[in-house]
Amino acid sequence: MAEADPSIFAQMKEVEAREVADAAALSDLLDSNPQPFVVRGLVKDWPLVREGIKSAREAREYLLGKARNAPFAVTIGEPGRDGRLFYDDDFGMNFRNARGKLADIFRGFDDNEGRSDAPAIYLTSVDMKLFFDGLVEDNFSPVAERDPLHSIWIGTATRVAAHNDFPRNLACCAVGRRRFTIFPPEQFANLYIGPLENTPAGRAVSMVDFHDPDLDAYPRFSEALDNAQMAELEPGDAIYIPSMWWHHVEGLSPFNVLVNYWWRDTPAYLGQPQEALNHAILALRDLPRDERMFWRKLFDHYVFENPPEVAEHIPDKARGILAPLTAKTAGQIRAFLLRTLNR
Repeated sequence: MAEADPSIFAQMKEVEAREVADAAALSDLLDSNPQPFVVRGLVKDWPLVREGIKSAREAREYLLGKARNAPFAVTIGEPGRDGRLFYDDDFGMNFRNARGKLADIFRGFDDNEGRSDAPAIYLTSVDMKLFFDGLVEDNFSPVAERDPLHSIWIGTATRVAAHNDFPRNLACCAVGRRRFTIFPPEQFANLYIGPLENTPAGRAVSMVDFHDPDLDAYPRFSEALDNAQMAELEPGDAIYIPSMWWHHVEGLSPFNVLVNYWWRDTPAYLGQPQEALNHAILALRDLPRDERMFWRKLFDHYVFENPPEVAEHIPDKARGILAPLTAKTAGQIRAFLLRTLNR
């Protein structure tokens, strides 16, 4: 993979590195620090990290020894795209998706090693508990008490466009090297976010090519860079990415493995905010302006401000979804939406 212009990273502030003595100290830091941070060597004792330090092939053999006999989803990029998994010129994708046994996919890594025209190969967000036996148990989760989703990402040198995620994220570099370029949530307008529904991997992404930013087409990206932070991770290092922070992720080595943990602080039954945004576009965005402004006031009243006077005049037993949501009342909302959307 070709290197980016180093000047784009030289001007960036580095993500703050923090030290933690144990899992309890990490948990306290996660709860008290709203900013991203790096912990060097957090998972340096993982067997996966130790095997990867020996060689990429040793790491692959270790993973094969844990893999279940199941088909794995794999992304295969077009050669000559510098590892960038993105749109093609017609806003389709510049990669294809396939499925295969992990041994066969890893054979593709071996066959393409060292080739200048090799395609990008990437296994993305593989559920470690579903596809491997003992991998989670042998490589301890630093945030196990938060009951996170355990995911593993395995690939050649790749570039994933800047995007954000609703859950909080602890990402651990297990094999190879990773570069994270991170932006605060409010920088979305300066990152020139692409389509919301047609995305490379489920989340809307920045249209800017970080290796060759076109500042004529995307002039506000300069302001985003002024607010950017960067971290390069070695095997065993970890980075914490708070909810909704934008992150551009690069695998810098010929073979890279990342393990990440996603969790949310609110119950899963509350749903996904992105779905509410999509519904609002459907129902509100194209209304006349005066009607939109009225609905904005309603949203402020019932959602964003939600002061006590919203429901204090209604008896407790009659407040329904105006009361703090439970699994039952959240389910009622979901069922109502399904009925109305299917009309």
